[in-house]
Amino acid sequence: MRTAAAMAGAVDLSGLKARADAKAVQEARAAAGQEPDGAASAGPGVVDVTDQSFPVEVIDRSANQLVVVLLMAPYSEQSQAMAAVLGKLAADDGGRWTLARVDVDGAPGVAQAFGAQSVPMVIAVAGGRAATAFAGAQPEQAVRQWLDDVLSQLPPEFGGVGGGAGVEGEADAPSDPRRDAAEQLAADGDYDGARAAYEAILHADPRDVEAAAAVKQMAFFARATRIEPGAVGRAAAAPGDVEQILAAADEELLGGAPADAFARLTAAIRTASGDDRTALRTRLLELFELFDPADPVVLAARRDLAAALF
Repeated sequence: MRTAAAMAGAVDLSGLKARADAKAVQEARAAAGQEPDGAASAGPGVVDVTDQSFPVEVIDRSANQLVVVLLMAPYSEQSQAMAAVLGKLAADDGGRWTLARVDVDGAPGVAQAFGAQSVPMVIAVAGGRAATAFAGAQPEQAVRQWLDDVLSQLPPEFGGVGGGAGVEGEADAPSDPRRDAAEQLAADGDYDGARAAYEAILHADPRDVEAAAAVKQMAFFARATRIEPGAVGRAAAAPGDVEQILAAADEELLGGAPADAFARLTAAIRTASGDDRTALRTRLLELFELFDPADPVVLAARRDLAAALF
């Protein structure tokens, strides 16, 4: 299965000559009460998503259920093929997860939020966070395997089978010296050393989700603890200084005010452009990764981010 970075064989969003004509035809057919060419009507477990409905239909819904987002175009045969495959699998799974179909022409903000460069693109979203993705048309068997892999990593409340209670007697398991050493480095304030130790653990077992989370946490602490106190005040004095805004958000998060940090970055994203906007958005997404994806503060901030991007 290809990842979202592998776009070979997908349709280039920036160079489709037929876009305007095809869209006009689809609008005319819709006005006449007909289904779009090649498009299936939304069936059980399937919703059509716009820029306006994205925060509710995808972000909010994903707090309790896996949402599989399909970025597509009605004139793309590969898109229609993936819509048919995913629609069938959604019906087969009887509401275990929801398929969110997104016409990238009608919802450019959603496409931008996912950084899409081509269609079809399929993204698994759980807890307001994109978990994994692939691009291009895939056969049903491959998509079924991908879905099963995603669901196997999710807790039951998301419709998955993972995340259950530990095996009886797990509390009596011997400690891991490598993890103990990493935790001690963190306790001593050596966040760079702790990050390196957790990275070694993760390298030995890429499936170690605790080590993966710890790597991100240590990277944040290493960066945030180097900030000279007073970053919030400096950012207020220089509202257009992206570096000061980033530092101020780190200071707020380190001080236990994540909502303020998220709001600061989101507000800056609304007015920024180009590389500055990319840097702010990237940092905000990195900070989200430090929290439980179902945290209400994170969910609210993701909704605000979606609104800022659209």
